[in-house]
Amino acid sequence: MTTADHVQSLERGIAVLRSFDADHAYQTLSEVAKRTGLTRATARRLLLTLTTLGYASTDGRNFTLTPSVLDLGYAYLSSLNIQQIAQPFLEALSEEVHESSSISVLDGSDVVYVARVPTTRIMTLALGLGSRLPAHCTSMGRVLLAELPLDELHRRVPTPIEPRTELTITDFDALEAEFAKVRAQGWALVNQELEIGLRSIAAPLRDSAGRAIAAINLSTHVGRTTVEDIDEVFLPALLRAAAALNDALGKR
Repeated sequence: MTTADHVQSLERGIAVLRSFDADHAYQTLSEVAKRTGLTRATARRLLLTLTTLGYASTDGRNFTLTPSVLDLGYAYLSSLNIQQIAQPFLEALSEEVHESSSISVLDGSDVVYVARVPTTRIMTLALGLGSRLPAHCTSMGRVLLAELPLDELHRRVPTPIEPRTELTITDFDALEAEFAKVRAQGWALVNQELEIGLRSIAAPLRDSAGRAIAAINLSTHVGRTTVEDIDEVFLPALLRAAAALNDALGKR
C-alpha cells in the first residue's frame, strides 16, 4: 500500500474507537486526546462525527460508545460464518465434558473470542464475544501462532514478553520451542500461564484450503481436573469436535 492509499482520518477514527475499553468506558475529550495522541481539536471532530453517526454518545462532558459499535463486529462474524456453524459443536462439546468451550481468531498479538459456551465461571475475567486475550499465553493463541513463520512470530509476540503468572513462558526461544511442539502434535495445552488455576487445551480450525482460521478450546480449573484427565478425556473430545467442525467449515 502506498502513502497515497492511506486514509489518515480513518486511522484516527479507529484509534478513537479503540481508546474505549472496560477501564475507560467513559472519557472526556482530553482523555481521548491523551490516549490516542491526537490533538484536542482532531479528537473533538472525530468524537462528534461518531456521535452524529450513532457510534458514540455524550452527556456534554463525557463520551461513551453506543451498542451500534457492535454492528461492526457482528458484520465480521456474519461474513466469517464460524459462529453460526460452530455453536452446535461447541454446545455438544461443552455438554460432553461439562466445561467451557470457546472459539477465537488471531488479531495482531491477541486472540478475539467469536463464539463461546460458558459453564461455571473459572476465570477472574468475564469473557464474551469480542473479548481479547494475549495470544502467546493462551491455548488458542498458541495453536494459531504456531502456524506462522518465525519473522511473523516476532511481530506478533511483543518482547519483552509480559508474564501473566509466575508460570508464563517469557523467553522467546522457549516459546518458539513450544510452538514447534504444538505444530508437531496439532494441539496446545496451557497450564496456568494466563491465570493461576486455569488450564486450557486447544486445536486449530481450518478452511477448505487447510489454513488455520480459528481455534477451538476447552477450559477447566485445576481443582476439578488433572493433566491426566485432560490427556485422557478432554483431548480426545476436543479433537473429535475439531475434526467434525473442520469438516463442516471445509464444506461451506
